[in-house]
Amino acid sequence: MNRVPPSPKGRFLVGSATDFANDALDFMLRVRQYGDIASIKFGPFRIYVLNHPDLIHQVLVTDAAKIRKSSLLKRAAGPAANQGLVTSEGDLWKRQRKLMQPAFHSKSIRAYAESAVDYTLRFIVDWQPGQVYPIEQVMSNLTMHIIVKELFGVDMGPEAKEAGDLVLKLLSLTNDRISQPVPIPDWVPTPGNRAFFGAVDKLSVLIQGYIDQRRQSGVETNDLLSMLLAARDADNGATMDDNQVRHELLTMFGAGYDTTAVALMWAWYLIAANPDVEATFHEEIDTVLNGRLPTFDDLSKLVYTEQILKETMRLYPPAFMMSRQLAEEVQIGGYTFKPGSVFFVNIYGVQRDARFFPDPDHFDPERFSAENEKNIPKYAYLAFGGGARICIGSALALMNAKLILATLGSRYTLSVAPGQIVEPKQVFALHERYGMKMVAHARTPQPA
Repeated sequence: MNRVPPSPKGRFLVGSATDFANDALDFMLRVRQYGDIASIKFGPFRIYVLNHPDLIHQVLVTDAAKIRKSSLLKRAAGPAANQGLVTSEGDLWKRQRKLMQPAFHSKSIRAYAESAVDYTLRFIVDWQPGQVYPIEQVMSNLTMHIIVKELFGVDMGPEAKEAGDLVLKLLSLTNDRISQPVPIPDWVPTPGNRAFFGAVDKLSVLIQGYIDQRRQSGVETNDLLSMLLAARDADNGATMDDNQVRHELLTMFGAGYDTTAVALMWAWYLIAANPDVEATFHEEIDTVLNGRLPTFDDLSKLVYTEQILKETMRLYPPAFMMSRQLAEEVQIGGYTFKPGSVFFVNIYGVQRDARFFPDPDHFDPERFSAENEKNIPKYAYLAFGGGARICIGSALALMNAKLILATLGSRYTLSVAPGQIVEPKQVFALHERYGMKMVAHARTPQPA
């Protein structure tokens, strides 16, 4: 490759790795100044950053057959997740996607709607008006209970917090592994490696326990575990063994609950910070529900609630970037890249780019009205990824989030607690650095 895209100067030996590790979000905003495609150095490695929807579309769709998940992500995820749907490749990925897709169709996830509403009611039954609640922690614990019910068909007890803490620890350590200027081999017994594989082992034991219980009981229940165990390849009748099922469940367990929790936390903050949005949100809930609890059939009517979630995930996307690696030589943006070249898709930067979203830092759910959403360039919005590898669980995550917002929002308004500092912190998903504390105020639904 003769020409290299423009690049920040970086630091001696480590390049931009420390700047990225110190504040990845700010870095992804600043790197846009180097053009629609920029290059950065991570220690001895060069990485290319895509800052335009057209180039992102080329990588995720047009030339997808020449591109694979990057070795950075695979190494960071470790052997425990590399057979899962997020990082697997080729025939294994195609087989698993085909086997798992029916479990996420609307007719399958419909049965989970009642659990999402029920758990939300349980979590707020003892709330007291005027009290301060750690909303990020509440949403995290709530979504953990919901996803365990949906995945495994069981009600978690006190172990829910421990499981949630393990997932957050694992995601944080994965993030650290991605940011290492020089990758440390897994066999080196560093504190980070020991903590990472310790968390993986504990979660694997927890998930295998659920698998063992289901196989021993022989009872098919209406949850994702049963669907995965019963799934058969249409061509050869093959099923998944315990190892593959565990890989898939570990991936869904880790990615599914935390991303939904932080999206809800930011949604509550943004609703509270925008009184006009809050008023429209409550008006829709009251009109659609007329004082009753939401059901699956109400989802299509909660239009503005969905717009709130989409706009929330534009400003605070569940994944702030994704990575890809070339399997063949490809021309992108006027440059020729050799096999092995690694790309970062700058989701956070593109979704806050004024070229694609006027007044990009302003929270405006109307961007996603039926009329306005048509004007958003394709692949400028990537909250659930894009292309063939778009998030398989997006419909389930969106359903859970809408039902939680409607259930809680019909009974309470939330305001940001006095003294709360709001600063996003990238720990795989975008968390609040200081925790999001909010005050609950009781409200009575206004029947239509």
